[in-house]
Amino acid sequence: MVDLLEYFARRGRPATLAEIADELSWPRSSTFNIVGTLAKKGYLYEPRQRGSYYPSPRWHTVTQLISDSDPLPQTMRDLVDDVGRQTGETTAIGSISGLDAIFLHVCESRHPVRYFAQVGTKVPIHASSAGRALLSQLTAKERNLLYRKIVFDKFTTTTPLSIERIESDLAAARERGYHQSDSEYIPDLAGVAMEVPGQNKKLSLVVAGPTTRCLDRRPETARIMHAALQSRGLTRAEAPAA
Repeated sequence: MVDLLEYFARRGRPATLAEIADELSWPRSSTFNIVGTLAKKGYLYEPRQRGSYYPSPRWHTVTQLISDSDPLPQTMRDLVDDVGRQTGETTAIGSISGLDAIFLHVCESRHPVRYFAQVGTKVPIHASSAGRALLSQLTAKERNLLYRKIVFDKFTTTTPLSIERIESDLAAARERGYHQSDSEYIPDLAGVAMEVPGQNKKLSLVVAGPTTRCLDRRPETARIMHAALQSRGLTRAEAPAA
């Protein structure tokens, strides 16, 4: 069903059963059953003519209820947007989702060459600055439980491939005052992340962009992030070293 929603989001107009089946490479019988069930429950309707379907407003109502039950505070959204405006780079708030960091709010850079991310984007918790800023908020026991499940795939030449390397990076980040990455998961992408304490869930603030523009600016980016967090009473740490 997620594939179906994403299909309609891309398409932006109603589709027939045949079009859905062809686009998603679904068997016609399965498409008929899925679309029929969703239409019966009110999640799809026929806005123009019989046999052409589109998602109904019920999806929005249900997702809004889910979001309202565990909302991301407006202060966090404002924080992301503020840092995004100051740095000019893609900025996000991340939380833990299994072995990944998932972005809950994103302010995308307006540069033509930028890090493309959106709400729901996931990055490996061990191979990203956003992820390690979350790992740093776990106890050693909690981290070890996660480490046992991680498959240390080599995404790039700089991907951390061992528990020892991750723990070393966490120690360096504590000394430095922020977490950083250099092409560990996505080639030519540099990131800076910080913990966001005092929330009802573990969150990290991350700024990322192309290495050509962002790698050498990581200390400056960290100072901007720290000032934004500090102005909202969201950090107890000292400002990052120059």
